Amino acid sequence: MYLDTTVLKKTRRSKLKEGIFSFAFHSGLTRLGRGFWKNSLTVLNYHRIANLDDDGFDTFKPNVSGRPEDFERQMDYAARWFNVISTRDLVGWLDGGKPLPPHAALITFDDGYLDNYTFAYPILRKHNFPAIIFLTTNHIESDLPFYWDLAAYCLHHTRKDHVVLPDGTRREWKNRAEAERVGATLIEQAKSLTEDEKRAWMSRLPDALDVPIPAGFFRNLMLSWDQVREMRRNGIEFGGHTMNHPILTRVPLEKAKEEIVGSKARVEQELGEKILGFAYPNGLTGDFNAEIERTVAEAGYGAAFTLLNGPSPNAEVKRERFAIRRVFVSHKHTLPQFAALVSWFSRYRA
Repeated sequence: MYLDTTVLKKTRRSKLKEGIFSFAFHSGLTRLGRGFWKNSLTVLNYHRIANLDDDGFDTFKPNVSGRPEDFERQMDYAARWFNVISTRDLVGWLDGGKPLPPHAALITFDDGYLDNYTFAYPILRKHNFPAIIFLTTNHIESDLPFYWDLAAYCLHHTRKDHVVLPDGTRREWKNRAEAERVGATLIEQAKSLTEDEKRAWMSRLPDALDVPIPAGFFRNLMLSWDQVREMRRNGIEFGGHTMNHPILTRVPLEKAKEEIVGSKARVEQELGEKILGFAYPNGLTGDFNAEIERTVAEAGYGAAFTLLNGPSPNAEVKRERFAIRRVFVSHKHTLPQFAALVSWFSRYRA
């Protein structure tokens, strides 16, 4: 029988890392690591909370931060070891107000998926935790899909066995797992397209793969404004995440400004209050810069968040209030891995 040695090596590395995380968690080393981060801010980044075990899950799996039971265990851990704050607490401190508590943590969600309401919100209420959801406003109450979900949906439902990627190469698959890997490559390549090219390419994909899109499917993936208002009444904050989710350094500055200002204006219009937080789409090195940070500040936001690895010492947060680091949470993380990520490992991993 043929064995893929690359897969074997990855499996061995994964098992070794999990063994190290498990030892650190159960021996108390993870908690010891927390001692170095007493005067720090740990910003947790989630996207979706969903049941991946459901065979019918047909959108972009890497965007799922965990199952509901995973999220509940993580919030139990946060309740025990962190002081969870709101964005208003954070911005108040940045503006010279009340100091942050030791081991401060902020819970954030990007994009505005419906499962934030159905699965995460009840767990947050149970713990009386504040959180902030950064909304991509043109996708709320809209049939406009995120390109990653559209690609994943089409590859899940197609009966074809190949696709031509944005770079012109043809990729084939023999099973669903291979199709998902092709989808991940497709989505990564789509990031390099201009926004017009991306929209045009994705508009052709359903026909290319012979996949009809059910009416209202993508609208039903996202929050409604009524749900947003209900959550706001119960302690959940909302922030800007642009209108259309472009990578802001890959569009003209005026277009970036329109996206930054427009999302803020729409959320404030729907909520009737000023919002304070912004999250950069994609949020990695090269996806924002000093000019974009300045645009965010001039738009009236009080803080902005990246996807660079956190946690961050408080002094760094003060210096970089428009480039605050976060801990990216994945459905692949076990509780020992999560504990390591929020204590020390995330900041220093390769």
